[in-house]
Amino acid sequence: MSDDQELDLSALPDDELVAQMHDDLYDGLADEIAEGTNILLAREWTASDVLNEALVEGMRIVGIDFRDGILFVPEVLLAANAMKAGMKILRPLLAETGADTIGKVVIGTVKGDIHDIGKNLVAMMLEGAGFDVIDLGINTDVDEYLDALDEHKPDILGMSALLTTTMPYMKVVIDTMVERGIRNDYLVLVGGAPLNAEFGEAVGADAYCRDAAVASDTAKELVLRRRMMASEDA
Repeated sequence: MSDDQELDLSALPDDELVAQMHDDLYDGLADEIAEGTNILLAREWTASDVLNEALVEGMRIVGIDFRDGILFVPEVLLAANAMKAGMKILRPLLAETGADTIGKVVIGTVKGDIHDIGKNLVAMMLEGAGFDVIDLGINTDVDEYLDALDEHKPDILGMSALLTTTMPYMKVVIDTMVERGIRNDYLVLVGGAPLNAEFGEAVGADAYCRDAAVASDTAKELVLRRRMMASEDA
């Protein structure tokens, strides 16, 4: 907005400030998100409340418009970058209080593939949805995936590929998980431009996600469903 520079965020009451932060996230304004985060914390908001009400809710709005084709990858990357500015302030506070996240995700682009824009976008959207994300980067081999699963004990393993030649490596990772008897300990999500739902099913993934917004929604849905089933079995 043209008058954003004149706006004194500290003069806004809480509800208006949160609404403004949703707008600023949408517009990718990192400095304003950092300022708004600090103002809410100074007003004795908990780090969890700032995360959920200002940042996660703002990214939820971004995700809906990305899914519906109103926003595109460059705008979502800007929004995610603004989210990071708020998370940089909140992360140490959340760690201090032991605040619960929705869940934990280990994600990486598979061996032989160095494409990471889609994977980075998924990681940012997951973080924006309230997940703790461990990003293994590009060219990730089976041992790196398994070591990360062993170290971080996530809810979800996410694998990305952009090349048709690297897609089959996803099956190598999942088959190795089966061999080691750990496949059922984790939800496995796969994605990337050349993939489809049939491929996801063929390699043994729990779900194929066509874009970052779908990945975020699917991750939330599957984690909550698994926890509900676990509580029913207990």
